[in-house]
Amino acid sequence: MTPDTAALTIDGAHAHYGSREVLRGITAQVPPARLTAIAGANGAGKSSLLNLVAGVLPPTTGTVTRRDPGRVAYVTQQSEVSRSLPITVRATVTMGRWAHRGHWRRLSKTDRKIVGECLELLEITSIADRLIGTLSGGQRQRALVAQGLAQQAGLLLLDEPSAGLDLHARGLIDEALRATLAEGTTVLRVTHDLEVAGRADHCLLLQDGRLVGEGVPASVLTPERVAEAWGLPTRIQSPDRAPEAVDSR
Repeated sequence: MTPDTAALTIDGAHAHYGSREVLRGITAQVPPARLTAIAGANGAGKSSLLNLVAGVLPPTTGTVTRRDPGRVAYVTQQSEVSRSLPITVRATVTMGRWAHRGHWRRLSKTDRKIVGECLELLEITSIADRLIGTLSGGQRQRALVAQGLAQQAGLLLLDEPSAGLDLHARGLIDEALRATLAEGTTVLRVTHDLEVAGRADHCLLLQDGRLVGEGVPASVLTPERVAEAWGLPTRIQSPDRAPEAVDSR
C-alpha cells in the first residue's frame, strides 16, 4: 500500500488538547474498503486519533490526507448522547440522511428506503417510534450505528461501537459493518477488545499517543507487543480482551 492507493494517509501528526500532547508523530496508512481497528490501552490516544481523522481535533503538526474527500460518518458512544433528547429512534436514524437532503427538505422515497433498511439491519424497527432516551444502552448504540450507516459515507468512524453490549447486539453491529464494507466503505473502529481487533483487516496499535504497530492484526497484536502496550508482564499471553479498566481513550 502506498499513499496513492491508501484511503487515508497520516503523516507525522502531533495533536494537543490544550497543553497536553495526545498524539505524537503518528504516521500511518489506512487501506480502502477495509476495516481498520484502532487498539490500545487506556490513555493510548485511540479516540484522539479518531477525532484527528474526523477533523474534530486538528493536527498541531503533520497532515491527514484522504484520497476521497467525500462524506465522513462518525458514530460516538451511546453514553455521549443525552437521554433527555425528545427524539425517536426513527428520527435519529433519519438524521443520517440530512447530509444528502438537508434537514429542511422532505425525505425522498430512496431516503425512506435507506432508513428502513438500516433500522432492519440493526433490528430496531420495532422500537422505531420510541424516544431515544427510553432505550437501553445497547438499543441506543444500535440506533447510532444505524444513523452512521444511513449516511452512506465513504469513511465510517466508530468509537467503541460494541462496548458493554451483549453478544447478540455485538453480532448485529459486526454484521452491519460487514455489509457496509461490501459496499466499498472504509471503516475505522476504536476497540479495547483484542478479539475484535484480531478480526479486522488492518490494525493500528497505539501506546502513549504513539503508533507502535501497524499492519495485519496477526503481525501487530503479538503477545510481547500487547503486553508492552497494556503494561502487562511479558510472560502473560495476549488476552482475548483487554483489561476491564481499558476504555475508549
